[in-house]
Formats: sequence, structure tokens, C-alpha cells
Amino acid sequence: MTITPRRILIAGAGLAGALLATLLARRGWQVDVLEKRPDQRIRGYESGRSINLALAERGLHALSAAGLDKDVLARSVMMRGRMVHFSDGRVQLQRYGSDDSDVIHSVHRGRLNHILLDAAEAAGARIHFHHRIDEIDFERRCLSVVNDHDRSRSNMEFAVLVGADGAGSAVRRAMNAHTALGERVEPLEHAYKELEIPPAQDGGFRLEPHALHIWPRGGYMCIALPNTERSFTVTLFLPQQGETSFATIATAADAVALFSREFPDAFAQMPGLATDFAAHPTSPLATLYLERWHLDNRAVLLGDAAHAMVPFHGQGMNCAFEDCVALAEHLQRDNDIASAFASFGAERQPNAIAIQTMALENYREMRDQVRDPAFALQRQLETVLAQRNPCLFVPRYTMVSFQRVPYAVALERGRIQRQILIDASTGHSRIEQVDLAAADAMVRARLTPL
Repeated sequence: MTITPRRILIAGAGLAGALLATLLARRGWQVDVLEKRPDQRIRGYESGRSINLALAERGLHALSAAGLDKDVLARSVMMRGRMVHFSDGRVQLQRYGSDDSDVIHSVHRGRLNHILLDAAEAAGARIHFHHRIDEIDFERRCLSVVNDHDRSRSNMEFAVLVGADGAGSAVRRAMNAHTALGERVEPLEHAYKELEIPPAQDGGFRLEPHALHIWPRGGYMCIALPNTERSFTVTLFLPQQGETSFATIATAADAVALFSREFPDAFAQMPGLATDFAAHPTSPLATLYLERWHLDNRAVLLGDAAHAMVPFHGQGMNCAFEDCVALAEHLQRDNDIASAFASFGAERQPNAIAIQTMALENYREMRDQVRDPAFALQRQLETVLAQRNPCLFVPRYTMVSFQRVPYAVALERGRIQRQILIDASTGHSRIEQVDLAAADAMVRARLTPL
């Protein structure tokens, strides 16, 4: 199927939907976007869940393709590494790279969405707010939408439909009812609650601003990301059940007791802890897997609608933005829509599975391994081997966050490199004890140039 003029309907005006609308509108597509919520630029962003995002190289590349990278960076806070707050009161910065060329950026979800919505409209896309998809008829290529503000209902036709409407995607649900997509959801046994560290009384930051702060406590953890307003968005991750879990930390008083005991330096900077804990929801975490992302030439999914993941590698948005760039390029190269969708899925699905895997692995690392002296030695050795073997030994975090190496390649090379680090450091407690020549030989024997 070819479409002339090229028309596309995108469900969801969140980050991925708005970026895709911008990219396609600038390529000459007639783009309409349906969004069930009101225009947040008028009403304001709803706080309480996942406000902060970690913007890395993949996301920056996608924003650059839309001409928005500099604008977004000006509204973000640079983070050099993980600031680990140990239970004994020690604090240690574990840098992402050797210098400030390898950093990630904390960006406010609502502010970023505003920028992307403005860009989409400036490119010519039409955004329809208060348009919640109710039913989709793929045979007739039409859908019904409901305005939850005034309860009105209307019908719309589409030539091509893109589901960029998040983990609870209405498009995916309708596609799955029409043709099984092989959907599988794996819930994480942990959930999260968003809290806040406000600016200091003098208007400054209460903690070091250029770091992602982590309080790892084994089976659970707390993190804090900086905002341009000099506040920090704090996220508490706890198991759903157990001795220390959301089942036992259920009230504001429970939260105060937990923070005062386990995160005392964070607690000292959180005057609104009790209020925030009571007001904000406890949100579940899960990984979504699909065997198929598209329905012939009629519909395709991307972002969280296709591959929702847990947030522990900070790559959900970055991966979704890569999806947008890839889909726009496939549609540009191939006038046959079904072929473009199939090629898009073949390229992106293995990489989505890889970053979903790494995100789950990174949770275990963040909540537990960062406290382990053996892990600290491996991280130190990782930096040394990367310096001694450029283009051969590239840390997995570097490949994922500071390069655009396919996620699947980063996962496979990362596993080989982790084994090298274990083999070279086992039995040692200091970097001076490691036989670096033997470690170099392992690198040359097991890895090919990247």
C-alpha cells in the first residue's frame, strides 16, 4: 500500500507521539495526533508519577534530528555520575566517564513535552486534545473517539495509525483483539512512589546538583534527580510485599520512620515527606513484550506501547526516541507501508528486548551491587581496560548512554566484558594487584573492534 498524499494518524501526544509528529510533518506528511488528556500547556503537568527523565546520547540525537537538542539541554541539569549514599554515612561519586564529555541530563517530563508539542504544531501537525480512542475498526480504517470533558463522541477515518499511546495503549489493545500480537507482561515485584527534596531556603540545591543520587539498601533503594528549579525529584522503590515493602510502609508515619532510619541524610532535606507520601500514588512496574509490533499496512506500535520497560537504565524515553527516528526513516525510504513497518520492527525489536534486559539488570546493580567492594574494583578495572584498549573494551554503560551502538550489541559485548572483569579481578581487593597484561590479553582474545 502506498499513500498519496501521505497521511498518518498518531495516537498519543506524549513524548514519542509529539516527536514522531514533528519528524513526519517536516518530511511532508499530513499528521493528526489524538490525545485523551487536555492540553497540558494550558492546564499544567500532573505531578505524582515519573516526572524526571534521564536524557542520553540516543535521545539527544533524536532531538537533534528535530532541531530541538539545544533548547532541551538549556532546560536540563547535567549529571556526571552516581552519587552513592551508603548506610554508614559515606558518600561516593561513581562517575559515568573519565570527564564531563560522558554525562547524562535530568529533564522534566512536562517541560520536555511542552517543547515537543510546540515543535509538532510548528511543523504543521494538528493535535486534537480530549480525544480518547474508544473503538477501532481496522477493516474500515476508522475509529471512534470520546471527549471525556464534554462526553461527546465522534468518528475519524485513518489511512495509517501509529500507537504511541504508552504502556496502556488503546491501539495495542485493539490490534491484539484483531490479530494476536504475542503480548506478555512481566510485573516487577517492586513498585515506586515519587517524592521531593525542595530548594534550600536560599534558593540553592540541598544536595550536589550534578549527580544522580542513590541510596542503595539491598532489596530496595531511593534515588534523587536534580531539577532546574533547584529541587530534586525523589523516587522510593520498594518491594510490593515483605518486611520492608509498600505493604508495611503504607502510611506517612511509616515513611517518616523508614527515611529517618534508612535514608537519614535525604530525610533531613525533605520537609514535605509526609505530605508527599500521602498525596502521591504508589505505581507498579512491569516489562511488556510483544512478538509483533504492526498490523500489515494499517497500524504500528512504538515506544512504551510496544516495549514498556522498568526505568532503571534511564533508557525508556531514549529508546522511544530512537524508535521515532527509525520509523520516520523507514517510511521515508519505503513507499510500501507494510514493508516499512516490517523493516522497522525487524530493526528495533531485538534492540528493545536487549535494553529491557539491561534495565532489569541495572536495578539489581543500583540497589545492591554499588555497595559491593568487588563491584567497585570491577568498575575501576573497567575504566583502566577501556583506557588501555580503546575501540576494543568499551564499558556497557558507555555504549548504552554515550554512544548509539545497537542495544543488542551492547548487551552481548557487555556480557563478555563483565566476565573479563570477573576473571581478572577475582581474589584481589585493589587495582594494583590485578595483572593488567593478562587482562589485556583476555580483551584481545575475546573481543573484536567496535
